[in-house]
Amino acid sequence: MPRGVPDTVPDDGLTTRQRRNQPVLAVHTGDGKGKSTAAFGMAMRAWNAGLSVAVFQFVKSAKWKVGEESALLTLGDVHVETGKGAPVEWHKMGQGWSWLRANADHDADHAEDARAGWVEISRRLAAEQHDFYVLDEFTYPLDWGWVDTDEVVETLRNRPGRQHVIITGRRAPAALTDAADLVTEMRKVAHPMDAGRKGQKGIEW
Repeated sequence: MPRGVPDTVPDDGLTTRQRRNQPVLAVHTGDGKGKSTAAFGMAMRAWNAGLSVAVFQFVKSAKWKVGEESALLTLGDVHVETGKGAPVEWHKMGQGWSWLRANADHDADHAEDARAGWVEISRRLAAEQHDFYVLDEFTYPLDWGWVDTDEVVETLRNRPGRQHVIITGRRAPAALTDAADLVTEMRKVAHPMDAGRKGQKGIEW
């Protein structure tokens, strides 16, 4: 597919512009490194295009600081100060979600927190609150049965407007990948940890 030209054009009655402007559901899965990194890179591209970005980070501890978080939140500050780009929000399940601060110090019920995150995301999708969503590590709550996969797929298929959604994590359910427009599987060929090397700043976070 050189220069972004599709190999085939479907007979769907849509113009090239209409087909190009459809919202994208993307899934980054597999055992290799780079699923979240690729999603955050797409988020930066979306910000540059003027699309509002919201990141919802599942599973990972709130103590885990990733470089992309600082970079994207800085871009959000740039928007506030200069008008360039678009608004950026970043929410972490590990700190009790920003809209549920009262729960931040409770004994964590991870399944309940994951469900609360999905309920809020569903509400925002229905309200068309953001243009570009990253649901980081969201495949795990689906795989573990904390959030109902069929409900998620139905909500994403029926989301209004032109909201792009990127989901990352290993073991993406088949129903989710079947519904997605873009699926990338990261396959590990080699990793520094195979040689006993720990993750390092600037590479892993």
